[in-house]
Amino acid sequence: MLIAEDLLLLHLDDSSGRAITDSVRLDHALAGAVLLELTLQGRVDIAGPGEQVREGRLVVREGAPLGNPVLDDALEVLRSKEGTKPANVLGKLTKGLRARLLDNLAAQGVLREEKAKVLGIFPTTRWPAGDSSHEDALRARLNGVLVQGLTPDARTGALVSLLSAIDTAPKVVGADDKRAVKRRAKEISQGAWAADAVKKAVAAVNAGVMAGITAATVAASSS
Repeated sequence: MLIAEDLLLLHLDDSSGRAITDSVRLDHALAGAVLLELTLQGRVDIAGPGEQVREGRLVVREGAPLGNPVLDDALEVLRSKEGTKPANVLGKLTKGLRARLLDNLAAQGVLREEKAKVLGIFPTTRWPAGDSSHEDALRARLNGVLVQGLTPDARTGALVSLLSAIDTAPKVVGADDKRAVKRRAKEISQGAWAADAVKKAVAAVNAGVMAGITAATVAASSS
């Protein structure tokens, strides 16, 4: 499973198949998850001082494909946008991303695609759970990290950082003490679980996700 696929599963209600957060937050977080996945794979990084692009900008370390169409297509986008601020590329990565992830999860039997019509006229698609074994294990792992205080591995840490960025960690683990889970998620997003390169990417991605959400909210309000 990609980090983005895990993130999407966590934000879909198992029964209704509907998202538990708004589309802007979810789509930007999914794009951030793809960027972090490429960072963990050593393909993409945030430039430091004295590099070929300005410090704090995106740099591609390795352009070889990974064999996953979602990641490889994103890598091509990032190669064309090398030297860009992370916040400015997330919007490009959101295009069609959620639909591809949903199709992938349905093809694996993890989700079910259910088509219907609202008021008998407007077509809609729901994505309730199919095989929930992976999601159950994922939630148990997150509960261990966010509620019991276990140390996350790199992929879980990246996932938690995205939950913190869009403020959905308490919903995902069904926490009684929401404030404690929020604090723990923020602590992990800033913590020492990751190498310096990944830590820089997490900070940049989280800032980019929040900037994208703010910009979309302002645009919607003004229109």
